[in-house]
Amino acid sequence: MTLLGLQWASPMMFLLLPLVFLPWFTHNQDKTVAWSQFVPVDSLSNMIGFALKLLASLVLAGLILSLAGPYYPEQTVERVGNGAEVVVLVDRSRSMDDPFSTRDKALAVNRTVGKGDSKRRIAQKYLLEFVDKRPDDRFGFVLFSDKALDLLPLSYNKDSIRATIDASALGKGLSETNIAQALIKAGEMYGKEAYHGSRTVLLVSDGGQEFTDEDKQTIAALYKRENLTLYWIYMRSTAGLSLDEEGTDNSWGNTPEKRLHKFFQSLGVPYRVFEIESVKSFSEAIDTIDKQQDQTLIVNEVMPREIKTAPFFWVAMITMLLLMMAQFYTAWGVRKAHE
Repeated sequence: MTLLGLQWASPMMFLLLPLVFLPWFTHNQDKTVAWSQFVPVDSLSNMIGFALKLLASLVLAGLILSLAGPYYPEQTVERVGNGAEVVVLVDRSRSMDDPFSTRDKALAVNRTVGKGDSKRRIAQKYLLEFVDKRPDDRFGFVLFSDKALDLLPLSYNKDSIRATIDASALGKGLSETNIAQALIKAGEMYGKEAYHGSRTVLLVSDGGQEFTDEDKQTIAALYKRENLTLYWIYMRSTAGLSLDEEGTDNSWGNTPEKRLHKFFQSLGVPYRVFEIESVKSFSEAIDTIDKQQDQTLIVNEVMPREIKTAPFFWVAMITMLLLMMAQFYTAWGVRKAHE
């Protein structure tokens, strides 16, 4: 039911609206006076009495309309901004609990769960900064170790995004890593959405993985079809050759990280890797992505139902307060008259 430009959850409450006339049917306390001509007409008192009855009716109307549950229904609003749609894939394998350092290989074997220098804590910090500096972006979030969990669909709700990133840094990581499933989850997340503008997958991981031929075909087809851009923030644990360098033997070329990098290069979609060896390089990588992904983004955003009970409730409460003040003033006046 629509009334006053609002929808009403409990329109049956409108049957109580006749109660607003109760203040106008108060007991008549006028007395008969033999010579009524000697009693002057008090216009001010009549106006005050009328105003008090009107206020009492307003209280009843406000409470009844509050109980009727007014609201604005769910609606779709077109939103235009400069940014991108970003699905963040965060690795929560056990190795992400290692210290974020390349100066000493020995550091990599010492777990720092819950410490500020672990790779997952550093990733959490800079991902939060990335979200804060991009107000027009839509973010999705996938957390993966042995399985991939699509924790958050694409959303503008920055509170939900920040809470999801914070939660991803809690607890201990697992020993397994399934990057392929996480990449597929991200692609499928975009597959459920209409195309609105720049689409980005941001992979944050410290290792690689050998994919099956089936996974490779699925990822390649999915990323081409959905027109995705892929970024890999590779958080290296120890100093060594770059992913783009070739070693003197086949040992480096056959590592999971190197194979994964070559596979990403063969996808046929825009791709860039950032080899992170320090906090500074992580910050620079985030800044680079921020500058590159700045295109017009047009999205039809679904706005949830907006409850409008509060305005009617506050009108009733404030009006009731005025009536209480009037009663206290009347009682004070009567007391002063009898002193």
